[in-house]
Amino acid sequence: MSLDSDVIVDRRRIRRKLTFWRVAATLIAIAAIVTVGLIAAPGGRGLTSSGSIARINIEGLIRSDQERVEALERLEKSKAAAVIVHINSPGGTTAGSEQLYDALTRLKAKKPLVVVVEGLAASGGYITAIAADHIVAKQSSLVGSIGVLFQFPNFTELLKTVGVKVEEVKSSPLKAAPNGFEPTSPEARAALDALVKDSYAWFRGLVKARRGMDDALLEKVSDGRVFTGRQAIELKLIDQLGDEKAAVAWLVAQKGVKADLPVRDYKLKPRFGDLTFLRTAAAISLDALGLSAVARQIEQTGVAQAADRLSLEGMLALWQPAGTN
Repeated sequence: MSLDSDVIVDRRRIRRKLTFWRVAATLIAIAAIVTVGLIAAPGGRGLTSSGSIARINIEGLIRSDQERVEALERLEKSKAAAVIVHINSPGGTTAGSEQLYDALTRLKAKKPLVVVVEGLAASGGYITAIAADHIVAKQSSLVGSIGVLFQFPNFTELLKTVGVKVEEVKSSPLKAAPNGFEPTSPEARAALDALVKDSYAWFRGLVKARRGMDDALLEKVSDGRVFTGRQAIELKLIDQLGDEKAAVAWLVAQKGVKADLPVRDYKLKPRFGDLTFLRTAAAISLDALGLSAVARQIEQTGVAQAADRLSLEGMLALWQPAGTN
């Protein structure tokens, strides 16, 4: 009996030690995750310094995003010597594009800023680009699509087929029009047409002022089409053909930025799953808790997956809605 009791006591002691080290490993991993999160947060320390140029990326559909605005405001106050904005976007909502344009304009007032168009800067993406005083694009990049649209589905015929009728009581004929459940009235279509034309006039005026175009050239480029980089430079939509190296050279030549400064990423909205060290720390935590299979899955796929939301509301400055981030 004494021997059995000793064995039981030893086993309990081993279990307590194992539990202690598992908890300790978990706490260490959590502390590491918090530390990395603070460093890698938008505007966090270590991303930019007076000895570097900040690189930011605008990709995919553009929506209103206050977190992005706040990150750009922190970049204004950072010690970065200049900013290079890489754009690869088909646009998005006009309100979101205007918000981003305004934020970049404020940033440009504090730091030299240049835009590099990657594959696409169309509609709202081009609104974003013209916040800069200098736009660089590749020869095969697509820019432009100066225009506005308002899209809505209409289920009238489908509802007739399935025998469903939507009843409503509203205060006035144009309330919640169009709603997609009945034919669009001429009055509702006229109201929408006025909205589109007003936003289009704003877009055209912005392009004319920022790119220094006369009315004839503006008319030529604002019919909604996109142009290649080679075409765009002749039409004054961009300033130079090239890539990030050309952008850096312009900053050196025109803004007095030191030629040997490194270009460092400044993440406007980092995702936890994008941080390799964080994935490793999370995996260690799960290993310590005996969840090795889950840990292996996290190491392979990341903690979080990006999911594009295609539900854009309001007026759109968008080219090819299927081209998402």
